[in-house]
Amino acid sequence: MQPVHVVGVGMLPFAKPGASEAYDVMGARAARAALDDAGVDYQSVQQVMAGYVYGDSCCGQAVSYRLGLTGVPVFNVNNNCATGSTALFLARQAVASGAADCVLAVGFEQMGRGAIAAQWSDRPDPSQRLLDTLDQVQGRDPQAPIAAQLFGGAGRMHMQLYGTRADTFGRIAVKARAHAAHNPLALFRTPLTLDEVMASPMVFDPLTRLQCCPPTCGAAAAVLCSAAFARRHGLDMRVRIAGQGMATDGNSSFDEQDLRKLVGYDMARRAARAAYEEAGVGPEDIPVVELHDCFTANELISYEALGLCREGEAEGFVLDGQNTHGGRVVTNPSGGLLSKGHPLGATGLAQCAELTWQLRGEAGGRQVPGARHALQHNLGLGGACVVTVYELG
Repeated sequence: MQPVHVVGVGMLPFAKPGASEAYDVMGARAARAALDDAGVDYQSVQQVMAGYVYGDSCCGQAVSYRLGLTGVPVFNVNNNCATGSTALFLARQAVASGAADCVLAVGFEQMGRGAIAAQWSDRPDPSQRLLDTLDQVQGRDPQAPIAAQLFGGAGRMHMQLYGTRADTFGRIAVKARAHAAHNPLALFRTPLTLDEVMASPMVFDPLTRLQCCPPTCGAAAAVLCSAAFARRHGLDMRVRIAGQGMATDGNSSFDEQDLRKLVGYDMARRAARAAYEEAGVGPEDIPVVELHDCFTANELISYEALGLCREGEAEGFVLDGQNTHGGRVVTNPSGGLLSKGHPLGATGLAQCAELTWQLRGEAGGRQVPGARHALQHNLGLGGACVVTVYELG
């Protein structure tokens, strides 16, 4: 397995549903931005990994054809909210194995308004086992979005186990907006007070509206290549993927009656351990993280799953400011999904872009000084989790 370098990244500002360009236009724009950042022509790309959740077959081709009709293989990827990082995982795998020297990973989503919902009613729901477990453990509220019930239930479980207070989750939303104020690509940049977060309408206790990421439209992309290709073309080789892990659900997701595990706690832990081991680092070596804060509750339980703090200590981690500038590890300096929005297919590659900018020292007012390693966590229910460790060479 040869080293794989992230030589170019691109991201569009995300937009509310109905206010964006069409998915193929957004995807092609993000891809061109990544190619321009890398200094690579599309004709040099040997494979394309295209990630999206909502769309017909071959949307990836519709995007890539706007870049050029070169005849290269285009792989369409759908892994729920982990789609973008799954495309990244496959791109890295293709380069590391020697199957290709230069691969484009692009993620895009043109979403509709409202909460995420199933699209097909005439066939088995792939999330049925997850929903059955939710019914057994917590029951279902017909008025609340399913995702909020799942992640809100995980937050409740943490509260029951460790005495975590409801406003601790709210503080994560306050932190997200404080970070986003320095990110021109974030959709929501206005700072929030804890009172504002807690007073916003309740979606599913303990999650208020300002603790839930909004569905958005957008695109992001990354160009990955081998060291030999980068040297041959004089490309920026500073950032490489040092370790990566990907996991799906195990028995514990469904058998232990623990909603934290139902929404991916153990998946994240397994993927993180694999990524740390391959990279030869531990969580104590990571100063900056982009993690999957679809809800504030998921950010909090992910601190523990990723080893950023010990199990049961996430509340103290938040209250002591260890999750922001001046603390132990800056989590979501971009503002995260809570502030940028969450176009499912693009999210994982937007995280990749942010961490590449961080390691290259190009993150402006949200820069984490001296970062040499960075961690990415991207989660999709159903399920998939990808954790990636980046290293500054």
